[in-house]
Amino acid sequence: MRFTKMHGAGNDYVYVNCFEERYPEDVAKLAIEISDRHFGVGGDGLVLICPSEIADARMRMFNADGSESEMCGNAIRCVAKYLYDHGIARQEALKIETGRGVLSLQCEVENSRVQRVRVNMGAPILKSADIPTSLAGDPPIRQKLSAAGREFEVTCVSMGNPHCVTFVDEINDDWVLRVGPEIERHPAFPRRVNAEFIQVISPSEFNMRVWERGSGETLACGTGACASAVAGVLNGLTNRKVTAHLRGGDLLLEWAESGEVYMTGPATEVFSGLFQPSR
Repeated sequence: MRFTKMHGAGNDYVYVNCFEERYPEDVAKLAIEISDRHFGVGGDGLVLICPSEIADARMRMFNADGSESEMCGNAIRCVAKYLYDHGIARQEALKIETGRGVLSLQCEVENSRVQRVRVNMGAPILKSADIPTSLAGDPPIRQKLSAAGREFEVTCVSMGNPHCVTFVDEINDDWVLRVGPEIERHPAFPRRVNAEFIQVISPSEFNMRVWERGSGETLACGTGACASAVAGVLNGLTNRKVTAHLRGGDLLLEWAESGEVYMTGPATEVFSGLFQPSR
């Protein structure tokens, strides 16, 4: 099975072109095997680039633990780059079907290759039952949560997948690596949750680290950055246009007055190869 390794701001996945390739029926098992950084290709998960009847392509995204996720902001930029650069859909304006619906993307092309992509991520989901979370509020803003022996305030947002945003004075390993896993599996989140830790620098920028549901800490999370930008506005901490500084690079975010969240960031192809799944 041929694959391509790509990353968006360091959030790396293994991509399979399902217009041409066949893959095993047990995709969850394949995702676990191929994502292993010691015995597989290595990555934060597996992304299948599939034909779609309603868009230029369909994206299916699996975490490193084999669980399927509704959406990934960094991965969808890479799917757009793959479609354009490999001639599947050779136009700068693309539509990609996801678990969140069909999203519109605009590619920034230099020397016949996509360098950055702007994605209309849609409007944030702010009703607690739809995020989903048992925390109160529509949206749940500054709600008390206890995890890893701490009590703190969180704001919850969904961008098609659930996020729990915590604003902190300083981001450190204790927050991300100790508290993050407990937030992910906290009883307040019936489908588990992505945990973002945000240090606001100014109304126009913030630092971010993330513990992702099913993958652990990653260098970037596009949907998490979008959710954090929305949470910053809801808490009166940031402007509607903001730059997120993640460990893997920067993302430009805008929560437009019309309601949609726009994300702009890089997409990079690293290498391609052949992988033999176990039987």
